[in-house]
Amino acid sequence: MTKRVVCITGGANGIGKSLVEHFAKLGDVVHFFDKDREAGVRLEGEQVKRGSSVVFHHIDVSSPEEIKNGFQAIRRNHEFLDVLVNNAGVSKFKSFWEMTPEDWNSIISANLSSVFHCSREAAGLMKDKGGAIINIASTRAQMSEPHTEAYSATKGGISSLTHSLAITLGEYGIRVNSISPGWIETGDYSALREIDHSQHPSGRVGKPEDIARACRFLADPENDFITGENLVIDGGMTRKMIYEH
Repeated sequence: MTKRVVCITGGANGIGKSLVEHFAKLGDVVHFFDKDREAGVRLEGEQVKRGSSVVFHHIDVSSPEEIKNGFQAIRRNHEFLDVLVNNAGVSKFKSFWEMTPEDWNSIISANLSSVFHCSREAAGLMKDKGGAIINIASTRAQMSEPHTEAYSATKGGISSLTHSLAITLGEYGIRVNSISPGWIETGDYSALREIDHSQHPSGRVGKPEDIARACRFLADPENDFITGENLVIDGGMTRKMIYEH
């Protein structure tokens, strides 16, 4: 059985790291992009020692040129790509009154424009035999806290871009879906409070592995009737009415 070739952006830390580990454990060839060189080299080394086929590319997805170089490297090695997970992004919040044009543009570039550029490069490697693109959005596309305008705008944009790409790329057998995580704890899970868990209808805060398993499901070629969809993984929080009594 031919190994799948998977690309994950923002793969050195947090949810992205879990994605790299998950797909590597499945036996896939995993390429991952990240601007954190130290963490990326460390993760690649750990996975190679385990016998996994994992390759780190030091890439800042804010740069279309660096993105292009990354996918050209994948093409040179494999000539095709099966799965892309657009996970890279920055969780940067700044006062509505103090945000500069530079602040706004940097967040849009890293979180939203990168999804477009990576998807186009990936689609060029998928169009001959099909594939799956999975975009990591957020429940903040539908709800907000104060001073999250730029971040929320990017996640709403990812949601819209997902269904647009699904329609455009459907003729090539490329499925495009998104996942909207809620609270996914990427730090010390044991440090969470009881109220953190109990406020969730599911009874617990999410873990990176919850997102990795969903990506595995959406990447499965047997699920080829699912495209243009957004899967919310938030322990039920966005379905919960919250009033102060």
